[in-house]
Amino acid sequence: MSSLSPSQLTYQLNYIPIVGFSASCVKSFFLVIIPTYFHSFSTLQAGPVSHFSMQYSKCFALLSFVSGAVAQQCTLQFDGRIPVGTEVEAFDANNNIFNPKNVVGAGLTFSQVLQLPNENSSPFDGNDNVPLAVAISDQSIFNNQTSFRRAELIPASNSGTDASTTGIKTLHFSIQKDAQRPLNLSHEYQMAFLESNDFSTNQVVLKAGTILGGDPNADPDTLTLFGNVNTKPAPPVLFSTSFTEGVVHNFAVTLNFDANTAQVFYSTDNNDLEAQGDVQVNNVTGQGQYHFGLLKKPVGGQGDITKNGFQPAGIDEAVIYSGVFQEDSANGCISLAP
Repeated sequence: MSSLSPSQLTYQLNYIPIVGFSASCVKSFFLVIIPTYFHSFSTLQAGPVSHFSMQYSKCFALLSFVSGAVAQQCTLQFDGRIPVGTEVEAFDANNNIFNPKNVVGAGLTFSQVLQLPNENSSPFDGNDNVPLAVAISDQSIFNNQTSFRRAELIPASNSGTDASTTGIKTLHFSIQKDAQRPLNLSHEYQMAFLESNDFSTNQVVLKAGTILGGDPNADPDTLTLFGNVNTKPAPPVLFSTSFTEGVVHNFAVTLNFDANTAQVFYSTDNNDLEAQGDVQVNNVTGQGQYHFGLLKKPVGGQGDITKNGFQPAGIDEAVIYSGVFQEDSANGCISLAP
């Protein structure tokens, strides 16, 4: 079709019955999609429109009026969702979902620490995928880190230097409590994080429990998403919310590895994701690997807390994950609903 000037297009749009779209979606159309029709997304720089340049994929349905194209679908970088019918033994061998070797306690296999619970899951799982519980025990000692208890899943394609840590990517995951195997909130837990390829930092990390070096009066039953843990004087808090039992907590984090920024989206249960504030500055250099599981830190540790500190006996704790995947957001595509 022939091109229209912005003024002509805006005039014509005044007479379109845009039914079923939120005000924010229509606003995104005028502030993002129309400019993008005349200028490539690659020309957009951080500035007044940067908050809108990473907009919601379902809003792109409006673009069909301009180009005749169907609504845009985000390209996946990796997919960690668990298809119906999968057995936990599948994760003991090479598979296309998660690394079969890391991170699990010495002498253990993933089939010994994973379960397929009959629970609700991420709305992005739909009817084709199921949630996965990741558990730790007294035997969950990885790589001689005797004061940690660890069991974490790493996407199979995530080598540490792959494309999941370049450009602009949006990481999705959902998490919920395992009511049968509760956490000991007197300890700190890392439950989803990006660890740099040289193991020197976590560029983004979701924590719960009693945070080491944190506010002693803070509620430990809180999910807190921190930015780069090496940030001085303290890591930035990107988002926090109560870790409510019986609720599926849905996260999406857009990481701009070129501009060193992060933006958080969040919802509960089957609700659409919503932006939790604007884009925030956060150092995400260093590439690395994404971890989904439990890293339980000790209490009372001094110096190297991987080997110094107290862990109780009889640990049987778990959390439940679902809807794990990453999409390429270089063209502004972010999925806020299935």
